[in-house]
Amino acid sequence: MIVGGDQQTLALLLFSAFVAATLAITTWVSRNRRGSAEEFYTGGRLFSPMENGFAIAGDYMSAASFLGISGLIALYGYDGMLYSVGFLVAWLVVLLLVAELVRNCGRFTLADVVAARMSERPVRIAAGTSSVTVSVLYLVAQMVGAGSLVALLLGGTSDAARSWTVVGVGALMVVYVSLGGMRATTWIQIVKAVLLMAGAITLTVLVLLRFHGDINLLLNSAAERSGHGKEFLSPGLKYGGDWTARFDFISLGLALVLGTAGLPHILSRFYTVPTARAARRSVVWSIGLIGGFYLMTIVLGFGAAALVGSAEVKASNPAGNTAVALLAHHLGGGAGSTGGTVLFAVVAAVAFATILAVVAGITLASSASVAHDLYASLRRRHAKQRSEVAVARVAAVGIGAAAIALGLLARDLNVAFLVGLAFAVAASANLPVLLYSLFWRNFTTRGAVWSVYGGLVPALVLVLVSPVVSGSPESLFPDVDFQFFPLQNPGLVSIPLGFVAGWLGAVTSREMPDEAKNAEAEVRALTGAGAV
Repeated sequence: MIVGGDQQTLALLLFSAFVAATLAITTWVSRNRRGSAEEFYTGGRLFSPMENGFAIAGDYMSAASFLGISGLIALYGYDGMLYSVGFLVAWLVVLLLVAELVRNCGRFTLADVVAARMSERPVRIAAGTSSVTVSVLYLVAQMVGAGSLVALLLGGTSDAARSWTVVGVGALMVVYVSLGGMRATTWIQIVKAVLLMAGAITLTVLVLLRFHGDINLLLNSAAERSGHGKEFLSPGLKYGGDWTARFDFISLGLALVLGTAGLPHILSRFYTVPTARAARRSVVWSIGLIGGFYLMTIVLGFGAAALVGSAEVKASNPAGNTAVALLAHHLGGGAGSTGGTVLFAVVAAVAFATILAVVAGITLASSASVAHDLYASLRRRHAKQRSEVAVARVAAVGIGAAAIALGLLARDLNVAFLVGLAFAVAASANLPVLLYSLFWRNFTTRGAVWSVYGGLVPALVLVLVSPVVSGSPESLFPDVDFQFFPLQNPGLVSIPLGFVAGWLGAVTSREMPDEAKNAEAEVRALTGAGAV
């Protein structure tokens, strides 16, 4: 679909209004900040559970959710819903296992929790390296989403404009983080969460009205226009067939359900509230928002298949990233209509806002890991709070540049699929060391380091030698073939390896667990006594 000039102009005006508003928030916050590490990383821990719940939801409901999941459902039906279900179920793991304990044990980053009762330097270096890796992978998905939207907005004719948009998004996220820190990022997330929920509710209501509220009619219409018939509503269209696809299905499910609890930008949000009880209430708020949103992505995905057609979605973007935008254009009245122009522009602007807000949160979390964990570990006797914050600002620039470069490279992959890879790495490297640290009294420094690298390295290596990178027409490098691992998602192999490596490192270590530190950490985790 070639987008008209009116749609381009209106979408760009709405997006510009959001950018102007968020830059105003960032400027205002930068004038009122104290410049301390606590202010930069956590916003002074002054946010209420409701505010933080909206911000968590804003952090979590990314471009992958709004664009990628709906696109996968529009293309693959039942199998695409795995992402919606996986992302939602993952929050139960966060609520029941880690939210309150992480808030009690940590201060700014994941490494704070792990290093509480171990040798700090090696643990912080390992956890910091893993956090930055996961964050950059997650950022790439947002960059790809930005490029897909702009390609649609400009009629898919300008690769240069698509590339410059990725660069522009990267530059804006660096500005948000460098100037405003966590306080500005949180308010941007809250504004974005409200906009995204309003946009998703509007589209969902319009889809249901089009089918008179009959879900059965919606599903049957989607199946008819998908080109796959009843198979569209049954498991196996994407992850069926041979054993490789079925194992990929299991691998992806594990990564989605377990990965959220290891995402650095989600864990860092628990430190922005004053108490552990507030952290737990924040998660309850966010579950309500996120649950409603992911239910709506299912309606939007099947709505795109039924009203736009899977073939047209795939023709616009082979990975399906533009399904929601095409659906909005159709619901508003189609080509040449004022309603279609307005609704398309609103959805495009909300999606842009989503991308900007999420990349700001991820960049802040990863720059905090660089400064608070890596830099402070290497220069721990000389690093002061103000110099650490300065390093975090510089790190934001470097991380932004890396994400831009990788985003340009991976621009033809589905954004939800890219996030699945980030979740797999988070579940492999961060989750094992976090759970061991919180629940295993005999866990040691060697176990922590082995757990992180034992999950991180296999996950990255398996991705490099998988069909994602080479060996198939959809790969990053389709003209070469160094594929050895058949699965697209490494979680099925790398997640158990992370747990096994942590256990092996702990049981073979000569280090005796510090009983006093263990007792102190346990009391702090369970009661909040001594928490920052």
